[in-house]
Amino acid sequence: MTNSPKILLKPLFIIFCFTLGVTQFAHGQSFELKGEVKDQYQEPIAFASVFLLTVTDSTLVKGTSADENGVFVFTGIAEGLYFLKASYVGQVSKNLPLEIISDTKIGALIIAQEAEQLNEVTVTSNKPVVKREVDRIVFNVENTVVSQNNSWDILRQTPGVIMMNDELKVRNQATTVYINDRKVQLSSDEVKNLLENYQGENIKSVEVIHNPPASYDAEGGSVLNIVTSKNVSIGYKGKVNAGYTQGVFPKYNFGTSHFYKTKKLNVHASYNFTPKKEFKNTLNNTNFMDDTGIVSVWDTDFDQVIRNNTHSAGLAIDYNFDDKNALSFTSNALFQPKRDADFFQETTITNASGLLDSLFTTQSFLSEKKRNISGDLTFKHQFKDQGNLLINAHYTNFDLDRNQDVNSDYFEPGGSFIRDFNFSTLADQQIEIKTAQIDYNDYIGSVFFETGAKGSFIDSESKLDYFLQNNGTEFIPNLSDDYTYDESVYAGYFSVSKDWEKWSIKTGLRAEQTESSGVSLNVSSINDLNYFELFPSLYILHTINENHSLSFDYARKVQRPRYEDLNPFRTYINERTFEEGNPNLTPSFSHKFNLNYTLNQEYYFDFYYRDNGMYISTLTFQDNDNFVLRDITQNVLESTSYGFDFTYGKSITNSWYLYSYISLFHEDETFIALQSDNYSYKNDYNGAYIDLTNYVTLSNDGSFKGELGFVYLLGWLQGSFIQEESTNLSVGLRKSFLDNRAVLSVSANDLLGNYNSYMSSKYLNQDNRFLSQPETQYVKFGFTYNFGNFRLEDNQRNIDKIERERLE
Repeated sequence: MTNSPKILLKPLFIIFCFTLGVTQFAHGQSFELKGEVKDQYQEPIAFASVFLLTVTDSTLVKGTSADENGVFVFTGIAEGLYFLKASYVGQVSKNLPLEIISDTKIGALIIAQEAEQLNEVTVTSNKPVVKREVDRIVFNVENTVVSQNNSWDILRQTPGVIMMNDELKVRNQATTVYINDRKVQLSSDEVKNLLENYQGENIKSVEVIHNPPASYDAEGGSVLNIVTSKNVSIGYKGKVNAGYTQGVFPKYNFGTSHFYKTKKLNVHASYNFTPKKEFKNTLNNTNFMDDTGIVSVWDTDFDQVIRNNTHSAGLAIDYNFDDKNALSFTSNALFQPKRDADFFQETTITNASGLLDSLFTTQSFLSEKKRNISGDLTFKHQFKDQGNLLINAHYTNFDLDRNQDVNSDYFEPGGSFIRDFNFSTLADQQIEIKTAQIDYNDYIGSVFFETGAKGSFIDSESKLDYFLQNNGTEFIPNLSDDYTYDESVYAGYFSVSKDWEKWSIKTGLRAEQTESSGVSLNVSSINDLNYFELFPSLYILHTINENHSLSFDYARKVQRPRYEDLNPFRTYINERTFEEGNPNLTPSFSHKFNLNYTLNQEYYFDFYYRDNGMYISTLTFQDNDNFVLRDITQNVLESTSYGFDFTYGKSITNSWYLYSYISLFHEDETFIALQSDNYSYKNDYNGAYIDLTNYVTLSNDGSFKGELGFVYLLGWLQGSFIQEESTNLSVGLRKSFLDNRAVLSVSANDLLGNYNSYMSSKYLNQDNRFLSQPETQYVKFGFTYNFGNFRLEDNQRNIDKIERERLE
């Protein structure tokens, strides 16, 4: 084990401490300004933007945001005359002249909240505001027609977001969802369920971060951060919710959450139970071939019935020792004591002339148990000024048991039995994640500075035992394995940013030292990696005038293999169709460039280019000699993406808001075709995506809402496959009653039945395609009831750890 991480951390720690000391010394030479931002009714305006300007030419000296109580603080102010103003959702206070000669505390800056009258109903705002900041796009939805939807709907119509197979994507890659800068550590299905039950009235804005800055881990793509509104009332609130979905099988979900707040203590506890039975049908066609052409055609009809019971619970405790010091503890637990799946597959085999050669059926039973428990402890100290020091420790324990029995029977064309083939597997995976992190941020004069260090440590062990069951039980060593993977990452970063009247610039650098070791007992292989990498980032925003702005950003990122992908195990559909991991995967490094133009704060034009490097992709290969089809995770040789996005959202009338998003894109991957003499093959595609969603208010009091959405996808590149075109037409209704304490909703999806489409892989000696058909046609009913002080915003959060994202 090398000492390089310790060598790296020592100078990083010295730099961190030196910077901290210099910053604190600088603050002693200047003055402090405190105040509040309120509306005309003397209600605090949380998270309003506050600006300190020169009197001579109104040049920006400093900028900050008010906290959840509307309170703001400026430090490091030189003696002189200034203007002070505040803004929120497009509305601005009057300039307040100030002379700073000592520490100063003012009363309140007043932002008058405008309202328009509509049929005796007061509507605070009807138009969601999109604002470009130097490193992100902020989609302000508070008090708009869009905020009447649930959080999932709001994310779906956020500028630049694509929904693909119930997964949120940005720039054609999966994105990560955060709530108040805390990562939602759930699967894509679970994220969707969570956000569908999280009402949009609680959301202030959604931040789209295409290139997360240096304070984020170098690993990972774009981020969608939901910023919630805050209410500081003291008291108790609770909620119960239930849902029913009718697809092929009925599905249910039940949940409850409780929140209690005092002046110093906040406690939030939640529990959800999701019993689910799902059906999925897959049609597969494979044309096996030799040098003369097609020699055998295999057509498969594959049915899956999956049953699972999932229990999830969360606990969040915040304790404020005083105004400057707070301790927070968060724990999430997911238990899946049962996940059973019955698979039935029928395959017909014909020759090149179309005559039936034989057929076989496969019955498979899969049983899983999963446990995922995590804990997160954070201490926060706020300095006299705006600076913060955060110290965080995290622990995750993940355990997965998987057993599978597979039985295949082969028949002659006339139905005579030929033979059978039976086997079983026992698999177990255990993963521990530990992290420690320290972060510091503050202003040095008018420059905002961030720095920090982090260490993360991952230990993973996976076992697979393979047993042949044809004549008794026989252990097969060469198809079994015990694989261990250990990884340590040591990181340090700094970032600086500054705002002028028409320019904003932010830049940062992150350094990461990574050590990993993967050991496979079966193949007696050891895959050791030891590398030091730098990850720079740059963001520039130029506001030409109130109608035009340009921005540019760049960042270097890394994609590390998921733990499951490194396991050299096989998960079987039958003995001739399976997926397997790859212990020889290596990290992939990417460069991401974005150029954006905004017109009148309504029309958004985005151009992007992404060098994905040796991207980690899942590829499908057919073995024409042995009639085998397998999925394997592999580093491609190179991959690029580029495209143009156009976004336009507008209130057509006071009760009708139209969101439109158009994306034209190019994707390509060049990979080693393992079953085609290791030929280097480039798979590319030019595609288009169109999303038109209508949000309609159907009642004067705003309690009855409707939605009609249409999505069209020309096609999609996914590894060695090209997806054909698809469409989705959806409709939804939502009614609030009992003074918004109760919400009833109904929605229908895939009304045209064209949401699912074929995936085709046809090149060289490869020719296979499949149609996967999950339950996309469904009707869903939901009900939520709030009790107690239900307008009180809680401290619910999820644990922000990039290491957990690589769990299965």
